[in-house]
Amino acid sequence: MDVEGSKINQFLAAPKFAVAGASSNRHKYGNKVLRCYLQNNRQAVPINPNEGEVEGLITYPSLLDLPEPIEAVSIITPPAVTEKVVDDAIKAGAKHLWMQPGAESKAAIKRAEEAGLNVIHGGACVLVVLGYHEF
Repeated sequence: MDVEGSKINQFLAAPKFAVAGASSNRHKYGNKVLRCYLQNNRQAVPINPNEGEVEGLITYPSLLDLPEPIEAVSIITPPAVTEKVVDDAIKAGAKHLWMQPGAESKAAIKRAEEAGLNVIHGGACVLVVLGYHEF
């Protein structure tokens, strides 16, 4: 197995996933990624300071507001926001980050890797890996 495949397997082994950038707009990737986890019978928690509920789930303003720690975070935010999400993920004790295409920031990647997190970026999208279907 290649390095990226190993990183993805480690990420997907987490019991629960946070989706930073979750959106109630079903046309946005932040919504599709959340639904993809749900379609695959995985627990997911939406993160967005501007949403109260997404897909019937309570939405938290940040990773630091979660009632319990989370290991794996999918990030679907603009790069400048990704940097804040990474800082929060480090403080919250996350172990795995998956920056979806378009969310990557070199500074965020560097900070996360320096903090010892498993970081996936610049390649596969969780929607492709898990097999997302519109419904």
